[in-house]
Amino acid sequence: MHQAAFIQRQAVPMLPVHEPRDIEFLVKESEILTGQAGRIFVIAGADWLTYRVQWHPMGIKVERLGDQGQVLCSQHQLPHEFLDHSVVEALRAGQLFTPSVRHPG
Repeated sequence: MHQAAFIQRQAVPMLPVHEPRDIEFLVKESEILTGQAGRIFVIAGADWLTYRVQWHPMGIKVERLGDQGQVLCSQHQLPHEFLDHSVVEALRAGQLFTPSVRHPG
C-alpha cells in the first residue's frame, strides 16, 4: 500500500517541519532509509493534502497525491520557485508535517 494511504488510515507518527531547508534533509533521509524516491509531506487542515517531494540536483519535483496515493498533479520547480509553493506556505503557517521514517529491521 502506498505511504499516503497509510497516513490516512493508520496512526502514523507525524513530525512537524519547521524550516524550508529541513525539507531537503527530510527527503534525503527518507530516500536513504526506505530506498524509495521522495518523501511524503502532509498539509494539516480541513482536507489533509498530501504531497511527495523529490529533490534533484537541478530542481524539485512536487507531486500532489490523491487518497489512494495516485499522482493528481506533478510540478518541476527550481529551488527559488519552490519557496512559493503551498507546501512551504503551509510550513510557514505551522501546518506541514511528514510521517516518521523508521530504519527497516
